[in-house]
Amino acid sequence: MINNSQEYIRKINQKSKKAFNTISISNTKKRNLAILNTSKFIESNKSAILDANNIDIENAKEKNVSDAFLDRLLLNDKRIQDIINGLKQIAEIDDPLGVELSRWKRPNGLDISRVSVPLGVIGIIYESRPNVTIDAGGLCIKSGNSVILRGGSDSIHSSIILAKCLQDGLREADLPPEAVQIIENTDRDIVTAMLRSTGEIDVIIPRGGKSLVEKVQNEARVPVFAHLEGICHLYVDKDADIDKAVKIIVNSKMRRTGICGALETLLIDQEISQKLVPVIVNKLINEGCHIKGDSEVKKIVNSVELATEIDWHTEYLDSILSIKIVNGIKDAINHINKYSSSHTESIITENNITAETFLSNVDSAIVMHNASTQFADGGEFGMGAEIGISTGRIHARGPVGAAQLTSFKYIVRGNDQIRD
Repeated sequence: MINNSQEYIRKINQKSKKAFNTISISNTKKRNLAILNTSKFIESNKSAILDANNIDIENAKEKNVSDAFLDRLLLNDKRIQDIINGLKQIAEIDDPLGVELSRWKRPNGLDISRVSVPLGVIGIIYESRPNVTIDAGGLCIKSGNSVILRGGSDSIHSSIILAKCLQDGLREADLPPEAVQIIENTDRDIVTAMLRSTGEIDVIIPRGGKSLVEKVQNEARVPVFAHLEGICHLYVDKDADIDKAVKIIVNSKMRRTGICGALETLLIDQEISQKLVPVIVNKLINEGCHIKGDSEVKKIVNSVELATEIDWHTEYLDSILSIKIVNGIKDAINHINKYSSSHTESIITENNITAETFLSNVDSAIVMHNASTQFADGGEFGMGAEIGISTGRIHARGPVGAAQLTSFKYIVRGNDQIRD
């Protein structure tokens, strides 16, 4: 079967490469038009998109998946409008191509500049979020890349119709629709074939659970932008405003529990623990959250479940939160740097010196002060959308938007120079 899958992917790769040769040198006006056309097609096909999504939802329910999984899979009027708005924002951001990143002149008169260019053919492997289809497609069009989308079987009906909107948007802008291709075959051998596409796919971006990302990292012969998981922390300092802290904590955990920017571990300074723990535990329980606490938390509120070592390593993606009492900022930073997945961490404090200590010493892709971890999102960063949050250090880190989907080339301008 793998040989058939390799041939299947090879044909798709060839179409993507041919489309890349056109879209990579297209002007920004055409690419923006393709993106805006897509938003128009999504609006006019909203009923069909919702019908397709309902098929995916019903199929998922038959598998008895979790509520958090269903939430990641769900499309509704608001989420479709958010997708449309995101596309319009992508169209409005500056063209990431042809940007002169630096320029200098050598003593021999050579004029050298470094200019942004597209990455090439990008493979996106994702699971249950159908909105990734549009986010990835829109950002790749904006950045002059071609993209091969391999969504999960659970979201296949939603993803196919959304990908068609992208292709129609490209076609109407007189750009090759093959710049966005979706793999309708849900056989897992397809993923393996993509990961082996050395020289045909330029980079793979996985978007999904830990097992998917680990498979990609372990098996890929193509460069990978990694987003392993989102074990996000929030530290409430002794100088925090309690009312502000409660509001931010509840939003960080409960706004959407199934996204990678959701809070998973709450750290509370021991100096305010007696005051804050009963309030926040009661508030979160009333919101439907299950609380796990260390022995110090359990001394304050005995009804919480006792946390174990594994909880500090866990991305719940559900209405579950682990809470730990720490002895000041240094203890909080040490805990985060030990257990964090390098995604997003936040501090709540009115002490700016403490805040700067936290921001400087916490080693994660995104660090925040007095803000919900749920702002860890390319759209909220003004990127229009994102393909994912990269927790690695190579090439892209944090939200991967259009600008992060570029590389660069050197342009050397001379005047009859020869090398001795």
